[in-house]
Amino acid sequence: MQGTLFVVSAPSGAGKTSLVHALVESNPDLHVSVSHTTRPQRPGEVNGVNYHFVDSDQFAAMLNENAFLEHAQVFGNLYGTSKQSVADQLKAGHDVILEIDWQGAEQMRRQAPDAVSVFILPPSKEVLQQRLVGRGQDSDDVIQSRMAQAAEQISHHVEFDYLIINDDFNIALDELKAVITSHRLTQNKQAQRYQSLITSLLS
Repeated sequence: MQGTLFVVSAPSGAGKTSLVHALVESNPDLHVSVSHTTRPQRPGEVNGVNYHFVDSDQFAAMLNENAFLEHAQVFGNLYGTSKQSVADQLKAGHDVILEIDWQGAEQMRRQAPDAVSVFILPPSKEVLQQRLVGRGQDSDDVIQSRMAQAAEQISHHVEFDYLIINDDFNIALDELKAVITSHRLTQNKQAQRYQSLITSLLS
């Protein structure tokens, strides 16, 4: 059975990465697609786990080879999702989750119209800024740049299937789990999963 592609997007600082990490930890059947990026590796990140860290020349070569399902430039850095990696996982029946910018999500809708998309919102601008500062990863200039672009990013929430407000982390996580579970319980998915049972019940 073909797996499902889930796309999660959010403005920087909304808690998208933490939510996806917690979701995958509690759901071993869900696989995270590891993107390629030219941005610098942050303390604590592992190459091949958080991202595939590549330089601009490597990224350009992959782009020329049409190796990306989607790609985008975000805050001066390039990000891309490997087309082959995602296809292989979906074909093996694994559900795959992509944590990407709205630009990448827009491309994904064209490339994979069956993908299920989720947008994460912060509860307020003030909380968003507090979270960006609290991460301790970016300079004041970078934080201000992220805040300045937040409204543009948030305006794209209307393009997504589901909208989750990350005010209380545990509630937001439960809602994200509910999206995954509800999609897995659709008639089409369940009919494929339990074909033998349904056949026996009808005989």
